[in-house]
Amino acid sequence: MSGLDMRYTEKELIQRWDHAFEADPAEKEKFYLTVAYPYPSGAMHVGHGRTYIVPDVLARFRRMTGKQVLFPMAFHVTGTPVIGISKRIANGDKKTVGLYRDLYRVPQDILDRFVDPMEIVRYFSEEYKRVMQRCGLSIDWRRRFITVDPQYSKFIEWQYKHLHEEEHVVRGAHPVKYCPQCENPVGDHDLLEGDKAEIIKFTLVMFRLGDALIPCATLRPETTYGVTNLWVNPGTTYVRAKVDGQEWIVSPEAAEKLSLQDHEVFVLGTVPGTDLIDKTVSHPLSGEVPILPACFVDPDMGSGIVMSVPAHAPFDYIALRDLQQQGKYTGIRPVSLISVDGYGEFPAQDAVERAGITDQNDPGMEALTQEVYSAEFSRGRLHEKYGGGSVREARDAVAATMLEEHGSVVMYEFDIRQVVCRCGGRVFVRILHDQWFLEYSDPAWKAEIHDQLADMSLVPAEVRAEFDRTVDWLKDWACTRRVGLGTKLPWDPAWIIEPLSDSTIYMAYYTIAHHLREIAPEKLTPEVFDYIFLGEGAPETVDAGTLERLRTEFLYWYPYEYRFSAKDLISNHLTFQLFHHKAIFPEELQPKGMVVFGMGLLNGAKMSSSKGNVFLLEDALEEFGADTVRMFLVGSAEPWQDFDWRNELVSSTRRQIERFWNTVQEARGAEGVSAIDPWLQSRLQQRIAAATTAFESFQTRQALQEAFFGIESDLKWYRRRLPEGTTGGAVLDDLCRVWVRLLAPFIPFTCEALWNDLGESGMISFAAWPEVDEALVNPEIELSEELLARTVEDIESIKKLIPMTPESISLFVAPAWKHDVFRTVAASTDKTQVVKEVMKDEQMRKRGKEATETAKQVTKLVLKFPPKLVEQLLSTTIDERAVLEGARTFLEKEFGVPVQIRSADESDHPKASGALPFKPAIVIE
Repeated sequence: MSGLDMRYTEKELIQRWDHAFEADPAEKEKFYLTVAYPYPSGAMHVGHGRTYIVPDVLARFRRMTGKQVLFPMAFHVTGTPVIGISKRIANGDKKTVGLYRDLYRVPQDILDRFVDPMEIVRYFSEEYKRVMQRCGLSIDWRRRFITVDPQYSKFIEWQYKHLHEEEHVVRGAHPVKYCPQCENPVGDHDLLEGDKAEIIKFTLVMFRLGDALIPCATLRPETTYGVTNLWVNPGTTYVRAKVDGQEWIVSPEAAEKLSLQDHEVFVLGTVPGTDLIDKTVSHPLSGEVPILPACFVDPDMGSGIVMSVPAHAPFDYIALRDLQQQGKYTGIRPVSLISVDGYGEFPAQDAVERAGITDQNDPGMEALTQEVYSAEFSRGRLHEKYGGGSVREARDAVAATMLEEHGSVVMYEFDIRQVVCRCGGRVFVRILHDQWFLEYSDPAWKAEIHDQLADMSLVPAEVRAEFDRTVDWLKDWACTRRVGLGTKLPWDPAWIIEPLSDSTIYMAYYTIAHHLREIAPEKLTPEVFDYIFLGEGAPETVDAGTLERLRTEFLYWYPYEYRFSAKDLISNHLTFQLFHHKAIFPEELQPKGMVVFGMGLLNGAKMSSSKGNVFLLEDALEEFGADTVRMFLVGSAEPWQDFDWRNELVSSTRRQIERFWNTVQEARGAEGVSAIDPWLQSRLQQRIAAATTAFESFQTRQALQEAFFGIESDLKWYRRRLPEGTTGGAVLDDLCRVWVRLLAPFIPFTCEALWNDLGESGMISFAAWPEVDEALVNPEIELSEELLARTVEDIESIKKLIPMTPESISLFVAPAWKHDVFRTVAASTDKTQVVKEVMKDEQMRKRGKEATETAKQVTKLVLKFPPKLVEQLLSTTIDERAVLEGARTFLEKEFGVPVQIRSADESDHPKASGALPFKPAIVIE
């Protein structure tokens, strides 16, 4: 199989498959799977490839098992990303132009047109489709749409009409991620950096300095009682600003942030940090404290000035210790206010000294800080003089007191430093008024989603806890913005529905997307969608026959069986879509399951298009071929595990496919029979069963292991066991016809070509998935060959260890009484008591120490064996001596010396007594 041949085959099959996977309602059972649609703003990389190839492998498997499979695709283009890209290209941004010209290889004449955002959408949506077809994705392309299609916008308007009527969309003021450059709130999909950033609520503790206030941001207001000093950065120039009519001293960065958070801010002048050092400030809860210098203070975090609690904050303790070791501020002592089990009077000091931290730059400081904070929050209590009670309770109470009585205000910050919009501008937290929010904070709505999750199939099972956590902490979500591509809010068209909020129930739209394309948008009234999706009303803008056809098709496909998406979308899209489904659709149309993907790495580092750390999918297809890319991406990890693309490993996958191709070609028309054939037939049935089970559990990697590597391993042993001068019989031809079907979901181009070469009609994509033929299952012969293979492996291991040329090999098989011990041990549920259990038998007691030692050795053996092998040995009995006698000729050929098989109880050889069930004693002389 040359690369040239496969490139030709790929082109031919892409054309042949063009309409092959268009799925319409049928009499057979359906299987509807969807995967998150892509945002076509750049070229696909191999990480995208895994995202779409794994669902395709599963779609192809289900199709071969007789299901009517729907696997659709669309393109998500709403929001501001393409607008930001377009602006940067129009402005000649070198980094952006270089990315699209050099990495994505967009022709210059097309790149020149990217000043229009829709040109980016048109170009890359076509590129995505073309590359997806090159990957062999079995998609029904009739249902393709983009999220600014007018028909889709009518669908979104209908969705939001229902959400608004049910009071799930409310108007209010909330902190949101905001890009001043775009003048828009932004979602995770709009970000170049910081897509994981969360908004954190700080309390500003107001310290007085003369007529001015110095605010310090804290997440731990209860520790204000223990403040010994403030920290300022001597290298920072602060500003005096009038904030809501009161003079504050803050960093310039803080002044800018506060102006976005409902504060009227006027900068009056500047104050060098050095001018603040050694000044004294005061607060009712801590009294008068000095201001000290600290270079670690970040002017871009909080107010740019930090309050110091050295008794309970490791960074504060060690910074103060560093100064005191220089002979400065030696009169300052930590103030203990929290007691916590496992720590002394000053928990921060305890933790720092125990960890051997030498200075504040020690990399262990972050973890140590979290350790102390977590311990104090979970089990700490304030001393009685500070009010007593748990830290958990005191935190909110003290914060409320601060806000009501001591002039504190709330300030919002991100939990990470850099959050950058796709336009290139920095993102801040802003309080937006008159903004529309999806009220995900509604406890009743949350309770419904928790109940729904309990009934869903989630893969892997451990993500259930993450979904539940997300539902618990999810806050109201800003679902609209002023600019960008998208659907206008029906009742307030000055707003546009943002990208994550318009992509929650589009799985329902797929079911009829190809029909809706033929209907004028103005005819798609809310009443039309009410009838199609809910069976309500009698709309007049679309004829009754069409409406009935659309509703019938929707009900055939819905609900979807499984939704596939990346694990980083649990915190937004995957959970949002559950809320929206629950709000709009009846119980019988709720989603059934979700499969969560791991992330993609390139040579061990996270893939990132914006940072250039990607390997383009088309380059991979060109260099290695579609099936090689598919097989590597599926075989490198289970779907929920992270995978690592490495070119050198991909090359080995290509060679594996070539071996498979050559094996099938060589087996065509094979004739004759051999004594080992029944073993190969039986093993094949086991591989079919194991691959099928793995597929049904979404273990695509394990399915590939069984379907490819397992069968290849069986063939290797089969050839080894063939009589000299033979190459295999008709069983090989039968096996290859099964083997090609087992691998068809993984490497469909290769398997379609081989299916044709084998003289089969039709497409293998629609051939029947192999089923186990119970008549060919032969446990005795499988166990016999397993015994032989393990014995050969043991002989080979011994030969490597002994410095001699063997002249003979003797094999001693275990006597019957040792098999009785094996059965007792294998059936025992408590292996620690198994010796006592064995010695309850009178005949065993007569054997004394020999039986006791055998029980111990057999226990070790049982624990070492695979559980499935132990089960087989309990359910199937073989005559080990007869098996090895029958293979004497094979063994003598393998090792080139005479081989003798004897029962251990017939020999006085000292090593014979070491024979155990399924593990003969071996003597090489």
